[in-house]
Amino acid sequence: MERLLRRLARFGISGRGLIVALPYLWLLAFFAAPFLIVLKISVSHQALAIPPYEPLVAWTAKHVLEIQLDLRNYLSLFAHGLYGAAFLNSLRVAFLSTIFTLLIGYPMAYGIARAGAGARNFLLLLVVLPFWTSQLLRIYAWVGLFKANGLINETLLALGVIHQPLTILFTPFAMYVGIVYSYLPYVILPLYANLEKLDWQLVEAAQDLGCRPWKAFYKVTLPLSRNGILAASMLVFIPATGEFVIPTLLGGPNSLMMGRILWDEFFSNRDWPVAGAIAIVMLLVLVPCMMWYLSIQARGSDR
Repeated sequence: MERLLRRLARFGISGRGLIVALPYLWLLAFFAAPFLIVLKISVSHQALAIPPYEPLVAWTAKHVLEIQLDLRNYLSLFAHGLYGAAFLNSLRVAFLSTIFTLLIGYPMAYGIARAGAGARNFLLLLVVLPFWTSQLLRIYAWVGLFKANGLINETLLALGVIHQPLTILFTPFAMYVGIVYSYLPYVILPLYANLEKLDWQLVEAAQDLGCRPWKAFYKVTLPLSRNGILAASMLVFIPATGEFVIPTLLGGPNSLMMGRILWDEFFSNRDWPVAGAIAIVMLLVLVPCMMWYLSIQARGSDR
């Protein structure tokens, strides 16, 4: 190891510089390079070949290097209403799912943060326990609960609450339940990490000064947990925008989302250039959300 560091030092690379460079190399290999590949595909011409797109750079018959860019892939996203409707629906589903998970996850994270040490560890174990099972299996379990002869309908029929099975599966309700259930731990854990470090003496001081419990929560606890709320929101909103498995299994064919559109363009239509354009547009929309969150985090750390 020391011999390697001495050799690197000859090129002006220190051990500290190497450690700092490793994250950038990771981002270059697993983010920048795939992004450039998808960007290249998105401006290529579709072709009946393997892979199903023409090379971006090719030699012509006159031995001239020609760059063939096809921006119609991006224009088609705005020309056809299907893509716009799917994109807006994806944002709406992701936004509502984020709100629902926050409404359910915040009280749970608050309760875990206020619990005793022994109970806290047990409750955290229950939160992370679903990660021990494949997400696909857990979503299939909801299919078994929601279907016409599933546990929910059979129980309600046996109790005499209903006389015909309810249509729960392949509805927006089932899709939202699946998304909220799947992403709920991603809300609870960052909120708990934020609330666990909160100085509860500030809340007690506010109550001593005459604040009622709900007002102390609104004036003290909620503002101090803003960073946790933002982190939890980003962890739900960004992946939920491109969710494919849950809307397909629980939402049915009527759940028009960008994840399903990407799947159809890649594997059914084999139109990789259009699929690449969709992926690039989604990334360009979601990256500003991450930058906005990071800027708020940076401002909060400077205070």
